Amino acid sequence: MADDLAISDVARVFGLRTSAIGYYEQIGILPPPVRKNGQRRYEKSVLFQLAVMQRARESGFTLDEIRELFFGFRSATRPPKRWHALSERKIAELRIRMKRLKLMETLLKQMQDCRCNALEECGEKLLSESSKKPIHTLPTQRRDRVLSRCSRLSWPR
Repeated sequence: MADDLAISDVARVFGLRTSAIGYYEQIGILPPPVRKNGQRRYEKSVLFQLAVMQRARESGFTLDEIRELFFGFRSATRPPKRWHALSERKIAELRIRMKRLKLMETLLKQMQDCRCNALEECGEKLLSESSKKPIHTLPTQRRDRVLSRCSRLSWPR
């Protein structure tokens, strides 16, 4: 490869659009290129930055987290410490997300077992179950006040 690369060459290596490369410059992840004869020319080191960035994206890191990986540590902080610090935080987030997904899966399986004849019946069962386990989105006292005002309403059929 030449000492410097055109934006199209950089984009092609990673299967990106040239506009994505420009965006990464704009948000400060990639350094601005030099211009030669009106063309943006990148140093080969941009390929290394994009390789790290691509791995981080595949691992679930956001662009803000990637910017932190590159620039959010003292310059003397070696890459293993940077990866470890950010990975620990990401792993904790994933564990929370996995618990939520498992709960969603359980709820969806319960919904598949529904034998109600109308949604109103589903609602009645859900509310009676919620007296044992409160519905997280609506505290029990507030739910009871809402129900007392809505007792005369009926569901659309």
